[in-house]
Amino acid sequence: MPQITANHLQIEYESFGTPSAPTILLIMGLGAQLSRWNRELCEALVERGFRVLRFDNRDCGLSSKFDAAGVPNVGEALRTGAPLSVPYTLADMAADSVALLDALGIEKAHIVGASMGGAIAQIFAAQYPQRTLSLTSIMSTSSHPDLPPPTAEAWQALLAPLPATRDKETLIEDALKRQLAVASPDYPSCPQRLREVLVDEHERGFHPRGVARQLAAFLASGDRRALLRTISAPTLVLHGSEDPLIPVACGRDVAAHIPGAKLQVIEGMAHDLPLALTEVFADAIAAIARSSGR
Repeated sequence: MPQITANHLQIEYESFGTPSAPTILLIMGLGAQLSRWNRELCEALVERGFRVLRFDNRDCGLSSKFDAAGVPNVGEALRTGAPLSVPYTLADMAADSVALLDALGIEKAHIVGASMGGAIAQIFAAQYPQRTLSLTSIMSTSSHPDLPPPTAEAWQALLAPLPATRDKETLIEDALKRQLAVASPDYPSCPQRLREVLVDEHERGFHPRGVARQLAAFLASGDRRALLRTISAPTLVLHGSEDPLIPVACGRDVAAHIPGAKLQVIEGMAHDLPLALTEVFADAIAAIARSSGR
């Protein structure tokens, strides 16, 4: 996969489809590498007439790391309510996305984000309306403090410390356990494929310090309701009815605060992108993109 300089960082990305086709930019979530946008979805979007870009966010995968900034004490901040000191913000990560488009000579794109990537996509659409053709926010939130929290099991999967024994096999088993805690009950992943994905990610770019910094940026981002009200691009909010990490009420709240946004709740989906729903995701993203008329 190629790497390019964007926003003074090295960003690892991959492109699918014809460069002249309308571009869909896929922004992944917390600690998740570009491969979490599975190849089948990318190819399904290409079949629908789009160019697709997926990339590693800063501090993840093969993109630039911020280890010199240290690791924020997220646990203490959550316990005490003390403000988090963060080396970068979600707005900085949205600027990375813009810079990637700049570096590739792309004026405008359809912006799609999942989980934390959905929050980044919301900021992109609000702050860079001239670059946004449409917005799809998947399993994300407005981060309003009154919204329901994750379930205890999902919260544990997100925040539990790494195992004391940190050999490759133990870490992959730990990652598998965390993933299954938020997986879709009605669309289970193939166990062998899921393990292969986690093995590939571990070998490609295991970087827990980056996950901590990304999490700090997300937690420090604050309530985005006022920002959501400024979004003018055609918007689709996709959310699973069974999401234990970011409950469906959070997706409803995002849709309620973006003028004209459409909400699509997928029954039986939790906090992942099941392969079985590839055509559903592709149809939904393509439909909102086409509705922009551009």
